Amino acid sequence: MRAAYLLFFVFAASFLIGCAQMEKSEMKSDLLKQEGQHAQTFKKEITKTLSCKYLLFLPEGYGKEQKRWPLMLFLHGAGERGDDLNKVKVHGPPKIVETRKDFPFIVVSPQCPEDDWWTKKTEMLINLLDDIIARYDVDTQRVYLTGLSMGGYGSWALASEYPDRFAAAVPICGGGNRIMSIFLKDTPIWAFHGAKDSVVPVEESKEMVEAINARGGNAKLTIYPEANHDSWTETYNNQEVYDWLLEHRRASQEK
Repeated sequence: MRAAYLLFFVFAASFLIGCAQMEKSEMKSDLLKQEGQHAQTFKKEITKTLSCKYLLFLPEGYGKEQKRWPLMLFLHGAGERGDDLNKVKVHGPPKIVETRKDFPFIVVSPQCPEDDWWTKKTEMLINLLDDIIARYDVDTQRVYLTGLSMGGYGSWALASEYPDRFAAAVPICGGGNRIMSIFLKDTPIWAFHGAKDSVVPVEESKEMVEAINARGGNAKLTIYPEANHDSWTETYNNQEVYDWLLEHRRASQEK
């Protein structure tokens, strides 16, 4: 008797599955018989994991008083990609803060994986920024973006994709698509480039700055007449750059 019940349930389940498959097949068949264009809907839920290694610098005096600090997100060049964070200290702010403990910014310096590009990592970068803001005393009105070479391209891309997140940006020897100017017209930008750059032509920075200003934006470009690709050393050694950044604030947007 028990075996008979089991056979019955197996038969019933097979019958129902068969009916469902037949109904699905008939619906597909009916749809294929309809000529012309038809409105359809696609929906799929996915899960994504974002991760990266990064250097975090907290200024001298951080945590000793109730205050929020300006934050600088720095994107390195292609030569510093990989999984060795010591590479990130070769140029720019991560190098400077090794000896200058009074640097007046929280500095976040992520590392791009080998054979990858910052322009493909904007989602990861903005989520990293959100995580830092959630865990540290960050002044969200004074969040700044800068990068060199590959990081210059990444700075243009990230600022244009999330223009409401940055008070100002300093892209160095990078470039982007002129269409980005639509989204960058409200972000103060100071770009830097070497006139003799043999890796990234200076025209790339010129085109971006001109496109932004043509839309009524606030962008300027400093060109070093004798510099090749390394236009970052002089830029990051210039105190005026940091003073200029700190002059700019965004409307309060707590994250």
